[in-house]
Amino acid sequence: MATSLSAQAADDVIKTVYHMSEGIPQASRAINNIRNHLAADPKAKIVVVTHGLGIDFLLDGATNQMEQPFSGAIGELAAKGVEFRVCNNTLVSRKIDPARVAMEAKIVPSGVAEVARLQAREGFVYLRP
Repeated sequence: MATSLSAQAADDVIKTVYHMSEGIPQASRAINNIRNHLAADPKAKIVVVTHGLGIDFLLDGATNQMEQPFSGAIGELAAKGVEFRVCNNTLVSRKIDPARVAMEAKIVPSGVAEVARLQAREGFVYLRP
């Protein structure tokens, strides 16, 4: 019985939502955390939900503190199955054209509601880098 439970546990995909609302330094930490997360658990299902200043790294031309563009890291992580979601309420309140959002990202009505939905309805574990 223990063997079948171990095999089942090994096959289970752990779903994690990374909640980001603090801007570029948090995005840099999160990208490193997500890379490490996927290195340890390549099957992990990761969704990054952003709102407030957390959306900034997903906008055209965004760079980290060392002036390196985020676009390469976003593309790399998206190719590994990481999903990025941007809060439409933030876009509206900050008067940001949705066309500026990275093509890998999906715009959702509310970032905080999306985090709650992923946790309550889809069983995602919550992480805040």
